[in-house]
Amino acid sequence: MNVKTNLEEITTKIAAACARSNRSEETVSIIAVTKYVSIETTKEAIEAGVIHIGENRDNGLLKKKEAIEDNATWHFIGSLQTKKVKSIINQVDYLHSLDRISLAEEIQKRAENKKKCFIQVNTSGEESKHGIEPEQVIPFVKALIDFPSIEVVGLMTMAPYTEDDALIRNCFRDLRELKNNVQALGLTYAPCNELSMGMSNDFEIAIEEGATFIRLGTSLVGKEF
Repeated sequence: MNVKTNLEEITTKIAAACARSNRSEETVSIIAVTKYVSIETTKEAIEAGVIHIGENRDNGLLKKKEAIEDNATWHFIGSLQTKKVKSIINQVDYLHSLDRISLAEEIQKRAENKKKCFIQVNTSGEESKHGIEPEQVIPFVKALIDFPSIEVVGLMTMAPYTEDDALIRNCFRDLRELKNNVQALGLTYAPCNELSMGMSNDFEIAIEEGATFIRLGTSLVGKEF
């Protein structure tokens, strides 16, 4: 597994997807999802030029962050239990899984400064996926006015794992439209400029539909355990 080579191939695909959708490549950031790889491979990704590192388990993130001295930007992309907020929230730059008021309350209690959060939305309707329902997004955003430590920087979703590109595209398009609706509210605490969507199997479609952060694991860093 050569992360640098993988990154070069991915960058080429990003450029093509951006060209198809009349976007600049600079508007797309890669998050290396390092859940299944070692600290050494994570360092390799950083050395290759990836500055965003994503983990979905608190212990994995804390171990890697402690061991890696490089100036990485840390993303927590998994569902976050309320009881884990204390240990994780001040160790990350972005949280991609804000989906309930009880979590917002705990973040407000524990955060030492304003935290950049994505609201996780279940655009696919799958019971196996976390996130709030699309129709709950606007009321949820409005309710977050009471939590000054939270900045809603964007929305996040996961499309179904399927070969049906139209279904995948619809999930991403729905999230983009929701983002536009949030932006239209004009709330200072919810600029909602970002879209966290697209993984190894569907990131090109996500980019075509407006993704600004794509979360890549196996295609970029592989899977070691």
